[in-house]
Amino acid sequence: MPRHFLVVGAQRSGTTWLHDQLAGHPRIAMARPATPEPKVFLSPGPVDADAYRARFFGHAREGDLLGEKSTSYLESESAPDRVAETLGEPQIVVQLRDPVARAVSNWSFSRDHGVETRSLSEALRANLEGPAPWDPASSSVSPFAYLERGRYADDLARWCDRFPVHVQFLEEMLAEPDRIGTLFGWLGVDDGVRPGGDEAPVNASSTVGDELDDDLLSQLRDYFADSDAALARMLDRALPWTDRLTP
Repeated sequence: MPRHFLVVGAQRSGTTWLHDQLAGHPRIAMARPATPEPKVFLSPGPVDADAYRARFFGHAREGDLLGEKSTSYLESESAPDRVAETLGEPQIVVQLRDPVARAVSNWSFSRDHGVETRSLSEALRANLEGPAPWDPASSSVSPFAYLERGRYADDLARWCDRFPVHVQFLEEMLAEPDRIGTLFGWLGVDDGVRPGGDEAPVNASSTVGDELDDDLLSQLRDYFADSDAALARMLDRALPWTDRLTP
């Protein structure tokens, strides 16, 4: 029985760069095509495991660890059930980043793809008031959930309750590239491999937003404070974008 793992998120947290690092390991076969992301476990109904492997892992060799990156899974309430029904107990990888930086990148990505016309400050201030409507027919998840998507604790909990989960942070991965070996070791493949290549995230958005003023930045930090505190408690460690554990 092949072993599987999933990179489930978070969006705009360097997961394309992470995908490429994982794909560079000789004993890991990442799902192909990688773009667009497979998102198999977002669709309603059962998933046939053999058909899933035949469709996305025809290039894998016997004994390879099979991996899929679909960052919409993290926020999906139903994906964990479908994953468990199909793959049993695969390993789950979650890469996170400062939720304010993630929100800015998400806004930039939406601007680049023509679905966002508001300035950065306008969009984030409006999001502080509540979620924006969106068309589910055009996107599997909302392109405007700049802030909701950075409240990691609730989304992460549903995965930690079901599967072995490895959480890492983009800021630390970029500051210490050798941390990729820790992930390889956790996945059960040779932890001495270093794929090399870019040491910066790929798939970066091109649009540059207006600067966040101090008032808005303070409001955003307040918005994320309870979620960041819950995440720090869940992981029993300080977060890279905070200087201490919040009680």
